[in-house]
Amino acid sequence: MNRPQYILLPANPLFIAASLICAFLLNLLPWGQWVGVPDFVALVLIFWSIHQPRKVGIGIAFFMGLLMDVHDATLLGENALSYTLVSYFAIMIHRRVLWFKVPTQTLHVLPLLFMMQFVQLVIRLMVSGDFPGWLYFLECIFTAALWPAVTWLLLAPQRRAVDRDETRPI
Repeated sequence: MNRPQYILLPANPLFIAASLICAFLLNLLPWGQWVGVPDFVALVLIFWSIHQPRKVGIGIAFFMGLLMDVHDATLLGENALSYTLVSYFAIMIHRRVLWFKVPTQTLHVLPLLFMMQFVQLVIRLMVSGDFPGWLYFLECIFTAALWPAVTWLLLAPQRRAVDRDETRPI
């Protein structure tokens, strides 16, 4: 416990909404057919479900999933179900995850992303019967690798002081 503990400012709801919109816009980019492209919406949903479970929950995850279903032209509800499940489990473990440092948090986020991809795979197999191959699961590994950067980026506005004072340690 040698590292300093910071008191974070409350998360601005407009910043939360803007981060979800930016993540959605990143998912709209035309790199969806590449293998291993991170799911930015899932990553930001997990982040806010862990850090602000009272502001971002299952309802927002379901809505974002429906938006991704429409964009990806997948079975309506595939992404909605997987995002809802991942948000639910992230809320369940949010107190535990926050006790760990960021690299260890990545190890908690990876099974959530793997479960999300597994649910999507099961739905696709039930509907079409086509197995996309084992490289399909690279997406959850690359998405989890972005966890430290996303944590640093999304917590940055909460770390700043309201009125900067050089004599105050926080």
